[in-house]
Amino acid sequence: GLVYMFNLIVGTGALTMPKAFATAGWLVSLILLMFLGFMSYMTTTFVVEAMAAANAQLRWKRMEKRKDDEDEDSSSGVSDSDVLLQDGYERAETRPILSVQRRGSANIFEITERVEMGQMASMFFNKVGVNLFYFCIIIYLYGDLAIYAAAVPVSLMQVTCSVTGNHSCSVGDSTKYNDTDKCWGPIRRIDAYRLYLAAFTLLLGPFTFFNVQKTKYLQIMTSLMRWIAFILMIILALIRISRGQAEGHPSMAQLSGIRNLFGVCVYSFMCQHSLPSLITPISKKKHVNKLVLLDYILILAFYSLLSFTAIYCFRNDTLMDMYTLNFTNCEIISVAFIRYFLGLFPVFTISTNFPIIAVTLRNNWKTLFHREGGTYPWVVDRIVFPAITLIPPVLVAFCTHDLESLVGITGAYAGNGIQYLIPAFLAYCSRKDTQLVFGSGTVNKHLSPFRHSFWIVFVLIWGFSCFIFVTANIVLSESKL
Repeated sequence: GLVYMFNLIVGTGALTMPKAFATAGWLVSLILLMFLGFMSYMTTTFVVEAMAAANAQLRWKRMEKRKDDEDEDSSSGVSDSDVLLQDGYERAETRPILSVQRRGSANIFEITERVEMGQMASMFFNKVGVNLFYFCIIIYLYGDLAIYAAAVPVSLMQVTCSVTGNHSCSVGDSTKYNDTDKCWGPIRRIDAYRLYLAAFTLLLGPFTFFNVQKTKYLQIMTSLMRWIAFILMIILALIRISRGQAEGHPSMAQLSGIRNLFGVCVYSFMCQHSLPSLITPISKKKHVNKLVLLDYILILAFYSLLSFTAIYCFRNDTLMDMYTLNFTNCEIISVAFIRYFLGLFPVFTISTNFPIIAVTLRNNWKTLFHREGGTYPWVVDRIVFPAITLIPPVLVAFCTHDLESLVGITGAYAGNGIQYLIPAFLAYCSRKDTQLVFGSGTVNKHLSPFRHSFWIVFVLIWGFSCFIFVTANIVLSESKL
C-alpha cells in the first residue's frame, strides 16, 4: 500500500518541479516544499480519521438494522436457533477470509470497508457541501486531463521536430524555439503539436466511452518505467555536475515564481482522493500514520534531490517545462536509446493514466446528477457524459501547451480544495457526528495526531488564504502585462 502511495504521489507533477524550483529560487522552494509536505501529511491523517469514522457509522447502522430484524423475527415466531444458524452461515459466506480469521479483534472504528471520498462527503456534509465537493474533484480531474493531453504532444513535438530539423539532437540546448518555427517542411511546430494532439485524442479518447478494468500489468510497467527514468535523470545530472560541466547558478529567492511553485508542489503531493483505495487493503493499520510519515519524508528527499540536481546542472533559461526533455541533447548524453527513452517517457506513462482518469471523471459526473432509483437514457449515459468529459480538456490543450501554468493553476485551485479544505471539513464533521452517535467518551482509534481543533482551523485559514494569494497574484501579473 505504501509503495503504491509513493508511486501515486511521485507522478507527472514531479517533472514540472525543476523549472518551478529554478523560477522561485532554491531557498524559497525548499522551505515551501517542506511546509506543503507537512500540510499534506496532516490532511492525510485527517482523511484516515474520517475513513475510520465512516466505517464506524456504517457498522452502527448495520447493527441497528440487525436488532430491528431480530425483534421482528422473534415476534413472528421463528426460532432463534434457525435465525442464528442462517445469519452465521450468510455472514461467513460474504465476509472476506482474513476478517473471518480475525473475528475476535473487531473494533467499531476498524477500517475494513472502502469508503470513497464522495461517500464520506455524502455521509458527513449537507447538500451544498456534497455539491461543492463534486465540483472541486471534477475541476481537478479536468485539470489533470488537460495536463496529460498537452504533455504527450509536447514531448512528441520536441523529440520529432528536433530530429528532422537541422539541429539533429539539440532539444535541450540553449536554443529557444518558437511555436511558429518550422518543424517538417512547411509544417510549423505548433501545427505538429496539434496533429499529435488530434492523434492522441483519436487513439485514447474512445476509452472514455467504455470502462477501463484490469490495468494491473499496465500500472506495474508504468511504475517501473517511472523509476528508471527518474533515477536516470538524477544520475546523469550528478555525473555532469561532478565533471564540472554544471551551468546552473540558481538564485536564492524570486517571489514572482512562488505562485507557480505553490501550484506545482500542491499537485505533486496529491494523494488524498485515492487514500480509501490505498489504506483499506492494508491488514495491520496500527502504525499506518507513522508509515505514511516515512513515505512523505522519502518523497520530500526524492523531490529535493531531483530538483537540486536539475537547477545546478542546467541554466535557468534552458530548463524545460517537462524536465525529461532536457536530456534529449547529444552533449548531455551520447547514447541515442536513453535520449529517446527520456524524451518519450511522458508519452508512455501518461498514455496509460489518461483513460483511467477520464473514466473516473465520467463516473463523478454521473454521481453528481444521479437521483435515487433513477437511470439515465442510453444516449446520455453512453454519449453525453463521455463527451463532456473528453472535449473540455482537449480544447484547453489545443489552446495552450504551457505545462507549468496548467499544473500551477490546477494545483493552486482544485488541488488546494482536495488537499486542504475537504480533508479539514471531513475531520471536523466526522468528529461532530461521532460524538452525536457514540457519545463524547468514545475515542476513534485512528484519530489524527493533529487532534486539537487548532489544526483544523489552521488548515482552513491556510487553504482560504492560498486561494486569495494565488488569485491576487494572477490578477496583478495580468494587469502588468
